[in-house]
Amino acid sequence: MILIAGGAGYIGSHVNKLLAKLGHETVVFDNLVYGHREFVRWGSFFHGDLKDKEQIRRCFREYPIKAVMHFSAFAYVGESVADPAKYYRNNVVNTLNLLDVMREFGVKYFIFSSTCAVYGVPEQIPIAEDHPRRPVNPYGKGKLMVEEILEDYDRAYGIKHVNLRYFNAAGADPEGEIGEMHDPETHLIPLAISAALGLLDEVRIFGTDYPTKDGTCIRDYIHVCDLADAHIKALQYLLSSGKSDSFNLGNGNGHSVKEIVEIIRRISKRDFRVVEAERRPGDPPSLISSYKKAGDLLKWSPQYQDIEAIIGTAWEWHVGRISGSASAPGHEAKP
Repeated sequence: MILIAGGAGYIGSHVNKLLAKLGHETVVFDNLVYGHREFVRWGSFFHGDLKDKEQIRRCFREYPIKAVMHFSAFAYVGESVADPAKYYRNNVVNTLNLLDVMREFGVKYFIFSSTCAVYGVPEQIPIAEDHPRRPVNPYGKGKLMVEEILEDYDRAYGIKHVNLRYFNAAGADPEGEIGEMHDPETHLIPLAISAALGLLDEVRIFGTDYPTKDGTCIRDYIHVCDLADAHIKALQYLLSSGKSDSFNLGNGNGHSVKEIVEIIRRISKRDFRVVEAERRPGDPPSLISSYKKAGDLLKWSPQYQDIEAIIGTAWEWHVGRISGSASAPGHEAKP
């Protein structure tokens, strides 16, 4: 059985669905602070918090857990700058709690939801796994701390791990069962879709003076279902090779904020107000991945490579959610 910590969230729920589809037994461990109970449609559910070791132990006693996938992290870069204590406590200390309980129960396999933020401002594009790791915000620093802890836990305790360094997760389940629903919402694509749907008065662009082609940040968008597929392949790699490793997960190409906004206008056939605002602290100008290593070792490659197709699945999910229930949880997106 696979424990999915944070499996009621955006990426974890998509991984849970794919694992179930492939015949794996799963248990989602989530405190539902940011996750959604209605997203846990597969496997078992254990309502618990990683800050409480006894709750984690009860879950391990109740279920025959053989591997852990860890998604339970706060992920707002700006908030991490304003309140680093919150991020280090949740993203680092609580991860230690989970790892220590794994040691107690002899569980040796760990898939870690990491981030391209561990690289900081890139020295070269595209970014490969051997790029220096110099994060520029507490969110990225906390993820790097966990990666380094995992190296030590591998050497000392034999816990094998794979770090999956996401670039910008996007899109939604093409079957329309789950999608991206944060509160507060800070991600560009769902915010712009909400503006197109009339749920927001405007969408803000943070910074138009970056050294990029149109002055706005450039990001590498990877479909959430491709991320889910990479987690399954990472688990298979870990079980078969017994080797710890790190992999970038992205599409290998970048799109600016302004380009994303225009694509959403085109897909939605609706106009909406765009406001230019100051830069946010901790935002590098450009982040584009190389996923060659994941291709070589995990035999993984993104199936959704067209940005319009990625955004199209997000648009369909948001439209379906609103038309299905005007009072659905999280209906009102927040800037």
